[in-house]
Amino acid sequence: MDPQLREVGQLFERFKAAFVRKDFDTCTNLLSQLKVLLTKFRSLPPLFESTPNAVNELLLAREIYEHAVVLSVKIEDQDAFERDFFQLKPYYTDAGSRLPPSQQEYLILGLNLLRLLVQNRIAEFHTELELLSATALENPCIKHAVELEQSFMEGAYNRVLSARQTAPHETYVYFMDLLAKTVRDEIAGCSEKAYDYLSINDARQMLLFPSDQELLEYVKEEHPEWEVKNGSVFFQKAKESTPCKEIPSLQLINQTLSYARELERIV
Repeated sequence: MDPQLREVGQLFERFKAAFVRKDFDTCTNLLSQLKVLLTKFRSLPPLFESTPNAVNELLLAREIYEHAVVLSVKIEDQDAFERDFFQLKPYYTDAGSRLPPSQQEYLILGLNLLRLLVQNRIAEFHTELELLSATALENPCIKHAVELEQSFMEGAYNRVLSARQTAPHETYVYFMDLLAKTVRDEIAGCSEKAYDYLSINDARQMLLFPSDQELLEYVKEEHPEWEVKNGSVFFQKAKESTPCKEIPSLQLINQTLSYARELERIV
């Protein structure tokens, strides 16, 4: 075996051992070393040179970047996820015809769709979706993300929250929890504008919490400006703390008249 390939392989085995024992600090350090060593392989993107060990090098690099993406989820680093995903993607697209299919491909593509949904990057979500094959769209990992997006757009927030129980893989839980927080924050923002107060029971049902205790913890951590007393949640304090912005009506009228005069001159 090529000495460089052997060196990367041995270091990757150390990485996987650290990953199994959940030593993510060691994994992060080893991953940095692995990425530096991979730059020595001219068979990898973007060069794709036909070297004697090209297939083995591509397979090893693909597996390293797949682990890197999953590691970024474990350490809850969305920026690292995006970097590692885009480094991995050419192995699924440009090098796809030269390599056997990866068992992790649909899992990771689904994770990326979920990340875009959490970050409210809906246009990019649909762009990525259009690049997928009909076979990929039937995969449970991809279907899960697509159904979530549909529920989110329809405002069926109860379906979004319950989807956590049917996540196709445990790595999805991180993004599902972020999505649940996004949903609850959206409902909370609408609730405090629509109501002066709600009973604790109504607020719990509105925010889709299974227990009063979880609701109270959410209020304490996320909305300390709300007031809980006499069995109700009062939003009035939050409303009073939000300054009202004056509309510069006179300025807007003058600008509109100015635009009208300019249009008259042009015509």
